[in-house]
Amino acid sequence: MIERFETNQRMSQAVKHNGTVYLAGQVATGDSVAAQTQGCLDQIDALLAKAGSSKENILQAVIWLADMGDFAEMNGVWDAWVPQGHTPARACGESALATSEFKVEIIITAACD
Repeated sequence: MIERFETNQRMSQAVKHNGTVYLAGQVATGDSVAAQTQGCLDQIDALLAKAGSSKENILQAVIWLADMGDFAEMNGVWDAWVPQGHTPARACGESALATSEFKVEIIITAACD
């Protein structure tokens, strides 16, 4: 069975199938990379909870930054949020995001309880 969460005509924010939940790329507004990163992580927490999972079950994270010069600032927020002993496989790269307003986008795949 496939479950979809926060679905509209274009996409779902999360899709759960066979014990795994796949999150769409999460973006947030804010004046800084730190604020946007925290906003993304808050959204991730909420979506994982809706799907019956949590950040302790994250398998993989893919992070896109509009500017790799913001890597340390993003990591400061990430490192405070990610549970030690449960760190996922992770990649981070630079990419133009959907609008110039966005500085960070985070994509998550997690196991479900």
